[in-house]
Parts: sequence; structure tokens; C-alpha cells
Amino acid sequence: MLDYLPQILFLIVLIAAILFFAKNVSSLKRNINLGRDVNRTDQKNKRFKKMMRVALGQSKMVTRPIAGILHIIVYIGFVIINIEVLEIIIDGVLGTHRIFGFLGPVYDVLIGTFEILALLVLLSVIIFWIRRNMMNIKRFLAQELKGWPKNDANYILYFEVVLMVLFLTMNAADLQLQLMGAQHYASEAGIVGSFPVSQYMLPLFDEMTIDTLIIVERTAWWLHIVGILIFLNYLYYSKHLHILLAFPNVYFSNLDPMGKFKNLDAVTKEVKLMMDPNADPFAEPETDGDEDMPEKFGASDVQDLNWFQLLSAYSCTECGRCTAECPANQTGKKLSPRKIMMDTRDRMEEIGKDLNKGKEITSDNQLLDNYISREELWACTTCNACVDACPIGIDPLSIIMDMRQYLVMEQSAAPVELNNAMTNIENNAAPWPYNQQDRLNWAKE
Repeated sequence: MLDYLPQILFLIVLIAAILFFAKNVSSLKRNINLGRDVNRTDQKNKRFKKMMRVALGQSKMVTRPIAGILHIIVYIGFVIINIEVLEIIIDGVLGTHRIFGFLGPVYDVLIGTFEILALLVLLSVIIFWIRRNMMNIKRFLAQELKGWPKNDANYILYFEVVLMVLFLTMNAADLQLQLMGAQHYASEAGIVGSFPVSQYMLPLFDEMTIDTLIIVERTAWWLHIVGILIFLNYLYYSKHLHILLAFPNVYFSNLDPMGKFKNLDAVTKEVKLMMDPNADPFAEPETDGDEDMPEKFGASDVQDLNWFQLLSAYSCTECGRCTAECPANQTGKKLSPRKIMMDTRDRMEEIGKDLNKGKEITSDNQLLDNYISREELWACTTCNACVDACPIGIDPLSIIMDMRQYLVMEQSAAPVELNNAMTNIENNAAPWPYNQQDRLNWAKE
């Protein structure tokens, strides 16, 4: 029984981590489904190609070459090293050692590639930490990144450093055990795996006995896989949830041309009727049996937004590229598109905690005013710079426009200048305060 104890413990840890991850995924899905339905199942081929180009190919990351290339290194390392994680899990369940070793030269290439990527990831993460904490880059110094967001970003960097060091330590100890002919590690076929990086760590183990080396290797092995499982479950609480959500976010992103805003059919018909000189203002309005007047115009809270907007809030990487491109933010306005997404996510989390306690959603606290101020909303120039800058297709502008619509159509709370323009359009069919009959007088002068 004692011989199987490590495998039993590993299964317990693995199953517990998977169950906790499933619980977090369930909460995530519930929070996203708070939003209204929106159809994003059209043009499947176009959506798939965009996902492969933007999410998998990282095509928008390299617009900032240094950060983009470093991110691609970390991203490729994360994806490819997961093959090594698969082997660790199988070894942990079956009690085997390097079960994929039968692949021979292919396995050597794989392990060698993993080690080189681990070293590159380690270097990239260190550069990321320096950029974030020592170089005073403006987009990392914004007010919305104070406290937890900054700490969260650093925690992930520390996590990745530790995981890479543990991986290389595990391999180095394993290589030394193979060279010493240790039972369970040594193979008649010779050295299993290629160790282009960890081989340089062998001098650290020169004076160690086989028993001590096994303790070092097993400790690094356990800490490495448990660290990965902790990292997986930490994602839900971190901005690094984009590792999982970037792909669906790009796939379901808006394919309409930027600058095209949605219209409410009921309002569009009213405007067309008002602008039609041949329309009878006293005629009975046409009704469409399939069209329902919305219960609420625009959005004041997260459940008024659609599910894709809520998915985007969870997908946000907090990189700040949107805010760095925002002309309103550059000119000192309060608006930060990154903060719009962070506030939306924080409000969803607040509601999620209440739902976990069995509480109902109330209007005592809402996205508008409690999280996002009206000053922020009206500072937006609707230029779409934030949408264009986002590496994974997030659209902060759509949230801003929905909340503006609520202010205008539900509260009549637009700025005075805009109210005057809309009143003029309603009365004079133009934003200027001139009677329709006098609008062409300028041409006679």
C-alpha cells in the first residue's frame, strides 16, 4: 500500500484542483450569462480565421515590437511546455518515469525545446518585471492599476519564474540521477531526454548522494506540478484569465466595420417618420408583431449589457494599450477604456458574491455612478482607437455607448450642449437653432 501512496496523494491533489477549477468555470459562466443575449454565430469561417490570426497568431501584439515579441515567447512557452505537464500528470498517476521516453530522438528534441523555452520565458519574465516596476512606463502607472491589479501582475511574474526554475532544477537532478545509474531513473537505452540548459546546473549536485538527489528531484517535481495546478485555479481571480478567454473573445468579437453603431428599430422608425415630409403625423403607427419595445433603453448595470461585453470584461489583460491610444485620456480627461473594462468585471464579481450568498441583485449599487462616472462616459470621442488597439478584440466603446443611451433615453441626462443639438434636430431637423425655412438664407447672401 505504501508503494502506491505517492500516486494516491497525486490523484487526490489532481482531482481537488480539477473540481475547484470546474467550480470557478461555473461561476464565470453564470456571471457572463447575466448579460443580454446577442447573436454572434454568423460568418463562422471569418470568425475562425480571425481567431487563428489574432488569438493564436498574436498578430496585434507585435504592433509594439518589444512587448509583443516577449509576450509571444512567453505564450509559446506556455503552450508547448503543457506537453511536458501532460507527461508529469501521467507519470504521477501511473508511478512511471518519463513515460514518453520511448519516443527516443523525438523525445530528446521535445525536452531540449522545453528547456530552451523555459530559459527564454525566464528572461522574458524578468524583462517584463523590469518594464512594469522600474521603467516608469505611463500605461503601467495609471490610478486604476494601484493596489491589487499591480500586485496581481507581479504575482504572476513571480509564479512563472518559480515554475521555470523548478522545471530546470527537476531536470538537472533527474539528469544527475540518470548519470549515477539510480534505480527508477536510469535506463538501459542511455540518457532519456536532452538537457541543453539544465546540464549546466549539474555542478550544484556534485557532492550529493543518490538519496539526497531523489529528494531534490521529487520536491521540485511536486512543487512544479502543484504550482501549475494552483496557477490554473488562480487564473479566475487574475487578469491572466485572458489565457483561456482570448480565443472565444476574438471569435465572438464584432465583425461590423468600426464606427458602425447599432440602432433600435423602434427609435429608427420614429426618426424616419419625423423626417419624412410626406408622412401623416396623425396616422396610426405601424406595428411589427415580432418587435418588442425594450423594457429599458441602454445600460445602467452589467445585466443590461450583452454577454459578449461581459466576456470581454473578463478577457481584459489590463495591458493599457487602449488607454494609451485614447485621445481623451491623452488630453487629461478622466476616461480610461481599460478602467471601463475593469469596472465592469469588478461589478460582475460583486454581483457574483451576492448570488453566492443567495442575495438578489438590487439597484442600490450599480455600474453607472458607483463604478463608472458620467464624466468618463461623456469624455469619449467615439473614435474607436481603443477598439483598434486591443490585442484580443475587446470593445470598451460599446459599453460606453450603451450607458450613454441610458442616460439620454431613460434619464434625459445628456450634457446641455448635446441636449440643445437634439432639441434642434427634433424641432428643426438639423442641429442648428434655425427654422427650416431659413436654413438656406446663407446661400442668398
